[in-house]
Amino acid sequence: YYVTSLDNTKPEEIASAIRQHWSIENNLHCQLDVTFPEDYSRKVKNAARNFSVATKMALTILKKDKTTKGSMDLKRLKAGWDEKYLSQLLQENNF
Repeated sequence: YYVTSLDNTKPEEIASAIRQHWSIENNLHCQLDVTFPEDYSRKVKNAARNFSVATKMALTILKKDKTTKGSMDLKRLKAGWDEKYLSQLLQENNF
């Protein structure tokens, strides 16, 4: 069930809004939870907000990288292990 202010005479519009919502959920939140296990984090208040911003920035940088094949988790680990790769990612994104 969904609560909406959309008119129920336009089911295509409602279905599109629902798909758009789940697209965001699947593309961002699920990816963040897989790559940076946010659901298991015990950070609170400002620490949680700051970590959330940092992980979203990191995920964006990793998604833009087309030079390395593999999962986002693999790219994250490679950036932690390989200083050249990390430097390349940061330079490409003007950091």
